[in-house]
Amino acid sequence: MKPSTREWVEKAESDYQLAVALSRRRKRVFPDQQCFLCQQSAEKYLKARLEEAGVLPPKTHDLKRLLTLLAPMEPLWSALSAACASLSDFAVEFRYPGDKATVKQAKEALRDAKSIRQQVRQGLGL
Repeated sequence: MKPSTREWVEKAESDYQLAVALSRRRKRVFPDQQCFLCQQSAEKYLKARLEEAGVLPPKTHDLKRLLTLLAPMEPLWSALSAACASLSDFAVEFRYPGDKATVKQAKEALRDAKSIRQQVRQGLGL
């Protein structure tokens, strides 16, 4: 694995592990932050796979766009399309006043991030 890919993976994994830690809290939960971390983990994992393939990851939070760029290398990953679509909303909208994530959305975001994480880690041989 390229050193630059490993850096993406390390960043993605730290976001994922922090989201998992937040999901275990019973008091003072933070669904907005958990959803954001899930989106960030998925984004960084997808960018890691692009990096490993020699494709410069674009500066975007749009997970479906990243998945489209990965389609020639990982055609079966199209099954992740719904997960990517639902997580993309958490990149920006829920970080500012006006929208709030629910605990249910946070659980779904973690499930989606876990699916993307598993596919990318498998694709990278981790």
